[in-house]
Amino acid sequence: MKNKLILALEKEGFLLNEEQLDKFVIFSSLIKEWNTKINLTSLDEDDDIIYKHFLDSLFCLKTGLVWQGKKVIDVGTGAGFPGIPLKIMLGEDIKLTLFDSVQKKVNFLDLVVKELGLNGVKCVHGRAEEYGKMIDYREKYDIVLARAVARLPLLLELCIPFVNLGGFFLAMKGPEGTKELDESEYALKQLGGKINSIDNFFLKDQDYTRVLISFKKNKLTPEKYPRKAGTPQKKPL
Repeated sequence: MKNKLILALEKEGFLLNEEQLDKFVIFSSLIKEWNTKINLTSLDEDDDIIYKHFLDSLFCLKTGLVWQGKKVIDVGTGAGFPGIPLKIMLGEDIKLTLFDSVQKKVNFLDLVVKELGLNGVKCVHGRAEEYGKMIDYREKYDIVLARAVARLPLLLELCIPFVNLGGFFLAMKGPEGTKELDESEYALKQLGGKINSIDNFFLKDQDYTRVLISFKKNKLTPEKYPRKAGTPQKKPL
């Protein structure tokens, strides 16, 4: 696992020290162990973890966003992607909130944070529709992340309320991601965002494509958003 990880990350320009490598290896072991107890991920072979979880998460660092000193929330983080790999790489440079609606996954994340000795990480169980309206979370984050959670119009309503004015929402999508932008024009206008950048990453060895779309918050989000739980899913903007 360790040698494969080194080769895969170095090929994409990510150089890790021994402490970071050890944390990734421990994280991988915890994923495989806990995946037998709860449904963390359908991809838990070494190559899948390295390429489709770890490396996939680190592509966020190639989007041109500035991370140093930023407050970051990973919405619908699941098994901790992309948040935990980014925290392993960036360390004290970011303060990270891992947010998920499934309590068992949050319990797993609490364990990972403890086992890896990650400082400045908070694991939160809740629904984005509710926390996006809370004073301690609404428009309090410099960078909001979401990976494979929902189609863009829905995702924008769940995530942009967390972004502070001038901050960014980074949506991690598959190869069809840009097509969802056509559906998102109205949602962006209503929620106070605009497209900032679109980055495409392709791993030839894995036949794997990832599209990362960043949105900048240029206006405050109206108080009525996000709408109550269930409504954004039933009636996307």
